[in-house]
Amino acid sequence: MACSTTPLWAGETTWFCCGAAWGPCGSAGGGACGNCSSAANHAAWPNTSQACWDITRPDLCGETGIVRRGCGSVMNVRHQCSGATVCVTVADCGPRTKSFCGEQICCGGTCRVNRVLDLTPAAFSAIGSLSSGLLPVVITE
Repeated sequence: MACSTTPLWAGETTWFCCGAAWGPCGSAGGGACGNCSSAANHAAWPNTSQACWDITRPDLCGETGIVRRGCGSVMNVRHQCSGATVCVTVADCGPRTKSFCGEQICCGGTCRVNRVLDLTPAAFSAIGSLSSGLLPVVITE
């Protein structure tokens, strides 16, 4: 798996559980791709397929132009405040961006708006504390 620095998107990320029980998560399904694991550096992206897009609808929050990245796509996620990064593989569809329109988190005078990425607990904890729940991030591929 190789992550690069080509800009893809910026926004908020939170964490979710999938796969076998791990850390703060009980057992959950394998996600839209069937292989999602809370213990792996996996992510949910709102445009893995047309069916996913129809559920997440980031466009209803003004997030137009989010590129389609299907199961197995690799992204680098950088915490806007600390600069910590994690390389993740898309393993699910999400988040439901339309459910959180206008939500905002800031640091260093720069704010990110709208949830555009969900990370597994393993991936989220690589760049921030699970207790924070929400982080401003820049996503590259």
